[in-house]
Amino acid sequence: MKGRAMGLASEKEIDMEGRAIAAPGSRRGACPTLAAPMATGDGLLVRLRPAGGALTPSQLNMLAASAAAYGNGLLEISARGSLQVRGLRPETVGRLASDVDAAGILVPAGPPIELSPLHGIDPGEIGSAAAIEARLRDELIALSSPLLAPKLSIIVDGGGRFGLSGLSADIRVVALDAGRWLVAINGDAKTAKPVCIGSGDDAARAVGQLLAMLMEIGKNSRTRDIGLLALRDVFPAMEAQFAIGPHSQMPGPGLHQLSDHSPVLGLRPRFGQMKASDLSRFLGETERLGAAEIRLAPGRQFFVTGCSTEEAKALQTAAKEYGFSSDPNDPSANIAACAGAGACASGFYETRMRAQHLLRHSPVLFDGSLTFHLSGCSKGCAHPRPALALTGMPSGYGIVLSGHAGDSPDATIAGGEIDFAIEKLARLVGKNKSADESAAACLTRLGPQTIVKALKQE
Repeated sequence: MKGRAMGLASEKEIDMEGRAIAAPGSRRGACPTLAAPMATGDGLLVRLRPAGGALTPSQLNMLAASAAAYGNGLLEISARGSLQVRGLRPETVGRLASDVDAAGILVPAGPPIELSPLHGIDPGEIGSAAAIEARLRDELIALSSPLLAPKLSIIVDGGGRFGLSGLSADIRVVALDAGRWLVAINGDAKTAKPVCIGSGDDAARAVGQLLAMLMEIGKNSRTRDIGLLALRDVFPAMEAQFAIGPHSQMPGPGLHQLSDHSPVLGLRPRFGQMKASDLSRFLGETERLGAAEIRLAPGRQFFVTGCSTEEAKALQTAAKEYGFSSDPNDPSANIAACAGAGACASGFYETRMRAQHLLRHSPVLFDGSLTFHLSGCSKGCAHPRPALALTGMPSGYGIVLSGHAGDSPDATIAGGEIDFAIEKLARLVGKNKSADESAAACLTRLGPQTIVKALKQE
C-alpha cells in the first residue's frame, strides 16, 4: 500500500453569528461543528451528533428543512453515524444553529461520545449507556481543551444483542454486568487494551485521567501515543484487567425484532446521502405510521423505532421510493461516494452517476469483498481508509488499486475512457476468478502490473 499523500486544505472557522474567523492551525481532518464549520468545495459543512444519537421524526424534519433553506439541500450520514449538512454559507450557519436550538436538539460540545444506536431499548442491555454518557459529559466539560485531538473517539457500549464491538475507538467504556464497567483504549472489543474495571463513577474518572494524559502529552495526541509506563503509573492494576466485555453485533439494514418482540427498521440512504426533499417526505410517512425516534448509526445508516410490526413493514416498503434501502446485501453499501461535481465545487466528476454505472455494468466486482471509494477530487472526504479509489483529476481519473484517494494513482484514465476501463476491470475479474475466490482476492493475486496492463489495453 502506498503512503498517504494528502496535503493541507485551506479552511476557515465560522463563529455562531456566521462570521469567518481566522484559523491558522486548521487542517483537513478537524471535525466540523456548528461552532466551527469546515470549508469544503460546496460551501460550509456542519457535522451534528445529537446526545444519544437520537432524534424525533419532527426534529430531523426540521433539520431537513434547514438544510434546504440554508444549505444546498444535501444531508449525509457519516461512517460513524453523525449527521452532516452541506453547502451552508457564512450568513446561514447561525440560522441553522437557531433552528437546532428551537427544535430542542442537544448537540454537546467536545469530543463525540458514540453509543449503540439501540441503547435504552435493547432488552438485553447490561448497563445504561446513556447514564454513562451523562457522567462523561461532566468530565469533558471539566477537561474540554483545544489540545484534545479533533478525531478523538469515545465509545460507550451498554452491551445487549446490538452493540459496538466491531467499532474501533481511542477510549471504550463497556458494560460487564449491572454494576461494573470496563475502560479500554486504542482498538475494538478484541484489540483494545484494558486499563480499568469499576463502577460507573470509576469509569468516568478513568476517562478523565486518560484525557488529562493526552493533554499533557501535547496537542492532538491519541491514546496510541500514551506510553506503557505512564499508563501503569496512573492505572497500577491494569495488568490484571483481562476482561474485554461481551461481544455484540450492531444490526444492519432490515427489519429486526428485539427480544421483547418490538420491531426496529434499519435503513441506509444510498451512498449515505439524502436529498432534503426526499428525507422530508419519508419522515412524513414515519410520523403517520407512529414512529418514535430516528437513531443514527455507524455504517451510514439509521434505525426507526416505535412502530408496530405492521407499521414497520409498511414503512420498509415506502422507504424504497425515497432512496432508502433495507437490504443488508445492497451492493451500493460497498461504495463510498463523496458529494461530487454538481454538489461540490472541488469535484471533477459526478460520483453518484459513476456509482450507478458501476453497479449496473460491473456486478462481478460487488461480491462484498471490495470497497470502492468514488472521490471527486484528491481530498478523499468520503472514506479515510484504504479502498479501490477512483479519484477525479483535471485530466480525467486516477485509479488507486489499494489506498487513499490522494495517493499516487496506479493508472490514469482519460475522462471519456473511464467506463470502458472499469468494464475491462470487471471482465478481468470475471475471466480469472475461480469459483471459490472473491473479487478482492482475485485482484490481489493478479497484481497491479497485470491489472494496469488490462486497463490500458485497446
